[in-house]
Amino acid sequence: MDKYNILYLMCDQFRYDCIQALGNDTIQTPNLDRLAARGVAFTEAYSTCPVCVAARYTVMTGCEPEKTGCYSNENPVPMDGQPEAIEERCGSYLARCLTDQGYRTFGIGKFHTKPDCYEDLGFEVHKHTEELWETPEIKEKDAYAGFMLREHPEYAHIDQLHGERTNMYYVPQMSPFPQELTVEAFTADLAVREIEKEDKRPYFGFVSFVGPHPPCAPPAPYHLMYNPDRMPNPIRGDKNIDLMDEQITFMNYAIWADEINDAWARNLRSRYYGEISYIDACIGRILDAVERRPDADRTLICFFSDHGDQMGDHRAWQKETFFEASAKIPFLLSMPGVLPQGAVDDSLIELADLYPIALRAAGLMETKEQKVRPEELRNDLHSGKRTEELMKKKDGVDILGGEKREAVVGVYGRPGTERFKVMIREGRYKYIFLSNGGLEQLFDLREDPEEYENLISIRTRDADEFRMKLKEICSRPGLKQSMENGEMKTFPLTYRPLMRIHQFEFSKNIRDFKVSKDNYFCSM
Repeated sequence: MDKYNILYLMCDQFRYDCIQALGNDTIQTPNLDRLAARGVAFTEAYSTCPVCVAARYTVMTGCEPEKTGCYSNENPVPMDGQPEAIEERCGSYLARCLTDQGYRTFGIGKFHTKPDCYEDLGFEVHKHTEELWETPEIKEKDAYAGFMLREHPEYAHIDQLHGERTNMYYVPQMSPFPQELTVEAFTADLAVREIEKEDKRPYFGFVSFVGPHPPCAPPAPYHLMYNPDRMPNPIRGDKNIDLMDEQITFMNYAIWADEINDAWARNLRSRYYGEISYIDACIGRILDAVERRPDADRTLICFFSDHGDQMGDHRAWQKETFFEASAKIPFLLSMPGVLPQGAVDDSLIELADLYPIALRAAGLMETKEQKVRPEELRNDLHSGKRTEELMKKKDGVDILGGEKREAVVGVYGRPGTERFKVMIREGRYKYIFLSNGGLEQLFDLREDPEEYENLISIRTRDADEFRMKLKEICSRPGLKQSMENGEMKTFPLTYRPLMRIHQFEFSKNIRDFKVSKDNYFCSM
């Protein structure tokens, strides 16, 4: 198969149920609808570790946390004697692999790598638009922040470019910038510029928007696009089920979202929807750039998110849970001449599958019996191994090659600690195990898609089967520290002391609510 261009469009904290073409009659997403019409909408797609850093390492490596060593918003640290370097244990980053195979590669937007926020991921062109900056030097190095500092000093008084955080994190806001100067517009501008470059090589573009991650601060006029009175209230079930995961209570308080009522939640969702519609418009400009090229019909496009946002559902805010609103993601995939148009597929799919999807689009995957043509591939320069060996390290399933997933397994929290938890999504069921308290949940998503009823003590045979699968999964390297003497390690149910997260503008040395007398406008 000839090489396709590959364009990955990613959002941060974009819920699976926020695309009009897939059933949300309130939201307006004409360009995502257009993308859905171009290909296949996968309606059972998941983030296997629903938090920014961990999910992004899965996207870039094609590997799960047990190999990346990243189980939360933390530095990727290996376990169980695995190699120290992430590309040694996971194989080459996707961009590095495709660069080596003759692709022009560019990465634009938020990447959220740790500990180096500007880690080399293998892109030929790499432009960052991150959220927070520890020092002025780091901020100036950021493509968007540096652009605003140099080209628009009239906005130098704005402390936080993507919306005010800390106690305002889940407060509906409006962007301080006109729509042509936001980080979303800047990201789209750079993407269009790269797509329009004349180059004989096929391209791999990775475009990663900061939004609709909170703060929810769309620019005018999108901030007034949706009437809060037409927004739904958050769904809530039995409190003992909703708050079984201690992470929810802890995180709600940490991000100043512990007292949000329904009216506040509806206001917030109206701005969240406004941000999504604005990003949709930016994506439309990128799609237009693709369609202006003569090779538009030789371009694979995939839209997805790193995870969702609870938005108050089940009394939770943020992500980091295995409820659908957090772990389930949008996943639109189009490949002219290969995939049907306007189709809906309920096959299980997840972020690690993006790696083999790209390799197949690049012409590097063959049939199920012979997935790789080693004689046509150059050596993988980073690891010194051929791509065939590289693929043995990956966890993704070759969806374009006709393979199917029987289950999706998610993990969060470092194995062997009370934070560790596991999701097994298979058939009609979702099973969740929590090390903290040794608690379990079992939901029948066919009969109970909103996850109201915990069936763990009712459907005992199914529960026992999932427990057996859990032990098998957790016996693998990178997870086996979650077991002890052949059983899952559990901890007495504990609740962490509540604390607030401060997300001030550290690059301006703003670290608390205190303001020095010299900074007051009026003399005191």
